[in-house]
Amino acid sequence: MNAYTYLAIAICAEVIATASMKAVKGLSTPLPLLLMVCGYAVAFWMLTLVVRSIPVGIAYAIWSGLGIVLISIAALVIYGQKLDVPAMLGMAMIVGGVVVIQVFSKTVGH
Repeated sequence: MNAYTYLAIAICAEVIATASMKAVKGLSTPLPLLLMVCGYAVAFWMLTLVVRSIPVGIAYAIWSGLGIVLISIAALVIYGQKLDVPAMLGMAMIVGGVVVIQVFSKTVGH
């Protein structure tokens, strides 16, 4: 697998873990707790594989930027949490920043 596949897995695992965090109520909810712990473990494991070939700053920018957007979508779908216009504009700027990094940065190894 290539680094971007590992990065996609890391992002998805982190989103699952973060979305599960809201449902964790101590040890009384074992499934969300298991999803959270395993999700973060997979996310960081995959991220260690990613940074072998993508600079850590670039990998983290993509991981955190896309994670913010995806967790916001998950929170809307799962918990009904809505965002206002400034929040959506801010996230659009984050996505724009990730696109600028991918398209124009010479640091990113394509």
